[in-house]
Amino acid sequence: MSSTASKNAKPVIAVTSGEPSGIGPDICLHLAKREWNARLVVLGDRELFATRAASLGLDPGLIELHHVPLRQPSLPGKLDPANAAYVLELLDLALAGCRSGDYAAMVTAPVHKGVINDAGIAFTGHTEYLAEHTGTPRVVMMLAGAGLRVALATTHLALAEVPAAITRHELDTTLRILHADLSAKFGIARPRILVAGLNPHAGEGGHMGREEIEVIAPVLDALRAEGMDLVGPLPADTLFTRNVLAGSDAQLAMYHDQGLAVLKYAAFDEGINVTLGLPIIRTSVDHGTALDLAGSGKASPTSLFAAIDAAIDMARRRIAPPAGPPQGPRSHDPEAAQPPNQGNPLSARGGGGVI
Repeated sequence: MSSTASKNAKPVIAVTSGEPSGIGPDICLHLAKREWNARLVVLGDRELFATRAASLGLDPGLIELHHVPLRQPSLPGKLDPANAAYVLELLDLALAGCRSGDYAAMVTAPVHKGVINDAGIAFTGHTEYLAEHTGTPRVVMMLAGAGLRVALATTHLALAEVPAAITRHELDTTLRILHADLSAKFGIARPRILVAGLNPHAGEGGHMGREEIEVIAPVLDALRAEGMDLVGPLPADTLFTRNVLAGSDAQLAMYHDQGLAVLKYAAFDEGINVTLGLPIIRTSVDHGTALDLAGSGKASPTSLFAAIDAAIDMARRRIAPPAGPPQGPRSHDPEAAQPPNQGNPLSARGGGGVI
């Protein structure tokens, strides 16, 4: 294929519709309201979409649907463990298509972890499931929105378990994955990454913990010697201030709430989730299944739109990497432009979890 043809090719994006009793089908039906610079293929049950479209006053024929049959009929807001296998089949088909090249990326609507486990299937989330099924030993969770890209060194751990989980090896691996995907998937030639300390005041010179001295700083020093642009370890209470953020491309938090409390304050239900380190492109909404909103017409698709936009950008970059000289280091001027905004969607709230 010529470079011109590659550049002009529209990527094919798989969109999994998630938990059938949640808002996944609703927000997928809204995809027909926009023109997309891609071909979107929604994976879901034909009858489910027809029924949900009728309740919302929408036309299911306006989206391209890859029919995957439900195991049992589904009602809005009524979880049924019998459909857990259906939810996982959506993921399996999208993943297989990404690995075969039929799909350039996959975007996931929310699933309900609890009902999948109620069906007797051990499931901790999309991220872990996709890592296991691609044979990827380590992935990194990154949420983006309101100009922030916040990655996590640890994810769903009790706070008491976090210090032991932050080892030199794990932190080195996390930063290498983050750096590599900011370059490969976001097109940032030399990403500037701000790294938080673990303890208050980044340990206050060892008076409030020695993890910064014994673990974090040595890893950053070694990676800087390889050419990475890393700043830290920084006190987490000031890392996310305007002047410190200026010119950065991503931020690495040491634990879940250290970074995501800030992200959710800045962009609650307005961000997207990106799984870094996978051999495929996967983005997701950053909200739950919102069972109480399913079929009501009140669920907004804007987080899904932002996740699809991000997946399209990454897919097109993979098809035709941008020409031109590498980007230089970012300006340190406090008035410099903030990191590119990932969109400002207002997505539906609700439980169930997506990560």
